[in-house]
Amino acid sequence: MDTLLERANDVRLLVLDVDGVLTDGRLYFGARGEQMKCFHVRDGAGIVRLLRAGVQVAVISGRSSRAVERRMSELGVTWVRQGIEDKQVALRELLEILGLTARSVACVGDDLADVPLLEMARLAVAVADAHPSVKSRAHFITQTSGGQGAVREVCDLILESQQRIA
Repeated sequence: MDTLLERANDVRLLVLDVDGVLTDGRLYFGARGEQMKCFHVRDGAGIVRLLRAGVQVAVISGRSSRAVERRMSELGVTWVRQGIEDKQVALRELLEILGLTARSVACVGDDLADVPLLEMARLAVAVADAHPSVKSRAHFITQTSGGQGAVREVCDLILESQQRIA
């Protein structure tokens, strides 16, 4: 059985859910119905470090939000797929475009819609406050909750493993 570091060393693409992973999972609506999301700056810093190291980052989300588009654009994440009903189909399409296999993918999720992605991924990650069915499929569970720096933990794990093993 492969170790966590071996799995992380193989990662060339990190796939993230949004609500519950990049955010705390709560939905905020303004008086005019506008959606607002709160992103953690440490997650952004980790994503930027990963991109600079040559690891691709993608977002696959069931919901759509302009806030996500803006934040990912600020960070340099170009692979943003929102309003996706079947996340596995979206990941397969992305892998084909990038010329990668599932063996090079890490996925981070928090709820049932993310399970198909986690089952495909070489490195399946659940945030600390994920649904138990997600945690039971994870190779790694973050110490922090979604929206609280959990993505940074995953970025650091990948970067550290690739420096140690590569």
